[in-house]
Amino acid sequence: MNRLLKIAAAIFIASPALAEEQPTNFSYEDVFNLEHASDPQFSNDGKNIYYVRNSMNKMADNKRANLWRISADGKDHRPLTSGDYSDYSPRLSPDGKTIAFISSRSGSSQIHLLWLDNGQNLQISHLPKSPSNIQWSRDGKQIAFTMFVPESKPLPVELPGAPEGAKWAKPPQFIDSSIYRADGMGYLKQGHTQVFVIPREGGTPRQLTSGEFDHGSSLAWSKNNDAIYFSANRHPDHEIELMNSEIYRVDLKDGGIEQITERFGPDHHPQISPDGKKLAYLGFEDQRLGYQQHSLRIINLDSGESRKVQTAKDRSISSYHWLGDSKRIAYSYDDQGSTKIAIKKMGGSDTVVASDAGGLSLGRPYSGTHFATSKRGDIAYTQTNPQHPAELALARGGKVKTLTSLNHDLIPLRNMAQVEEINYKSTFDGRNIQGWVAYPPNFDPKKKYPLLLEIHGGPFSNYGPRFATEVQLFAAAGYVVLYTNPRGSTSYGHEFANLIHHNYPSQDYDDLMAGVDTVIDQGFINEEQLFVTGGSGGGTLTAWIIGKTDRFRAAVVAKPVINWESFVLTADYSRFFTKYWFSGMPWEKPEEYRRRSPLTYVGNVTTPTMLLTGEEDYRTPMSETEQFYQALKLNDVEAAMVRIPGASHSIAARPSQMIAKVASILYWFDQHKPIRNSEDLASK
Repeated sequence: MNRLLKIAAAIFIASPALAEEQPTNFSYEDVFNLEHASDPQFSNDGKNIYYVRNSMNKMADNKRANLWRISADGKDHRPLTSGDYSDYSPRLSPDGKTIAFISSRSGSSQIHLLWLDNGQNLQISHLPKSPSNIQWSRDGKQIAFTMFVPESKPLPVELPGAPEGAKWAKPPQFIDSSIYRADGMGYLKQGHTQVFVIPREGGTPRQLTSGEFDHGSSLAWSKNNDAIYFSANRHPDHEIELMNSEIYRVDLKDGGIEQITERFGPDHHPQISPDGKKLAYLGFEDQRLGYQQHSLRIINLDSGESRKVQTAKDRSISSYHWLGDSKRIAYSYDDQGSTKIAIKKMGGSDTVVASDAGGLSLGRPYSGTHFATSKRGDIAYTQTNPQHPAELALARGGKVKTLTSLNHDLIPLRNMAQVEEINYKSTFDGRNIQGWVAYPPNFDPKKKYPLLLEIHGGPFSNYGPRFATEVQLFAAAGYVVLYTNPRGSTSYGHEFANLIHHNYPSQDYDDLMAGVDTVIDQGFINEEQLFVTGGSGGGTLTAWIIGKTDRFRAAVVAKPVINWESFVLTADYSRFFTKYWFSGMPWEKPEEYRRRSPLTYVGNVTTPTMLLTGEEDYRTPMSETEQFYQALKLNDVEAAMVRIPGASHSIAARPSQMIAKVASILYWFDQHKPIRNSEDLASK
């Protein structure tokens, strides 16, 4: 209990500069004032760092981004672009004098150049679709990028033409692709993503790839600027085997494409070493498992010899960058709920340089970081903790220095939830489970609080000690918030994640409930006020939990899978889910699908339940939500349904939608708190 008293005391310690102003709780309005850093890039001499500063546009209800510069000592911090635009993907030219970036300032996303000596900004492209993956050639004369190229396929049937002046219905849409819609994109237009190059002076882009394949990967230029490496699935069965991508090389002179890698599984993110002699990439040999770890491989371009690089043991690599000497590689990975960055010396050992990377996921405490390397070996990265979204930090000489303080005008003026790590044993098999508890402002361990269990999605993902708007808002409303990494979570190794392979949901229920009991045992939880929620895989687990226990006063099931049979037939990537998450098709293994479906156990549910999903969610379609809602109503269980107009699976993509999600959850839980006495009744 002593450590809890320390947490309670720490909440009252204000910054001396702000001691005269009493902090208030984090609120919905504060969401629009949050800022965070992303996508850092070093100057050639390593003395400056260019990055994207992200903020919110309250009037447009979206996110905006501008380019900023800060010196490596953190003293000179200034904007490079400004305005209510989206400026992103800054890439420094080889001579260090110009930044290429993508911007919406012309009304559509286009490639721009920014001269660092005079601040001049020039749009060099006039593309019909948004570019991605921009990359300078090594001589600085060209910029490669990827872009979607529409294709027009006429209807296979002939229809009579409408008379002049007639108002006929739109013609039917003919679909014959396996993947015909995708979450966040809607129904897909005909066409494919191709690789292009454009001169730095602008002009007509030149298309390098073609065919009915998507080439939307990161790009890497060859040493002599005569070829570009990319990742794609160009196999004849690419619509069937979605994961089987390779690294390819396209020749700029004749357009010839050469396949570089050859194994069953995804090979992606090619990078050429600074000396041009080696090709690195990520991937794995596909074993049809739910979770498979990405490892780093290097090919000697002269000899063709390929080898696997030994990195953090039993951990999956998220991203990597060469260092300037071509003898070291920096890489990021998740380890026990934290995101780390390490430097690997070829043939030598690893050195962890940062253990607090992340902060890019504002809604919930998921992993993900951006980082860059300087020629001398410094690392600039996005740094986070439970009270701050991503700031820019510098790792140098074994020390870490935070360079920015983007939320200094907000966070010090708020009573932010303090977060503490907990570890406990699963009641199923005694495995260690890691979790975190967020405490309400002005927390007093002698009082009793409602407990809110928040479950992550994925299910192959992880939560950690990172900033999360939703957790902060729940805590500000007076809830103790528990979030954990039950079995199936990443960052604990191959075996732990695959405990739910073809077995999800399952004993992750025991892991979660053991966490609830662990917090209750601390003595400050009102056991009559237990609440549970989660999104995506967390929504599925929430529906699963209330089919097994009535301990929770209320539940909010967000964007769930309710019926695995209908899910795999309506989700955007059906071929992936059926092949990797199940041992057969639903008509082959109906008992497996039904055993794992929360719908199978809906007859046990008595918990008042709200369902919440975006109306344009094509990952866990609205039909899943509607099935559970109707089943609850048919069984006379108190239920409500919240539909978020225009929202995809990423409900929090717009600030107001994130707020609406949290407000709906808190409304439902507040309505179902037990009224114990006249004082509580008056507060209602």
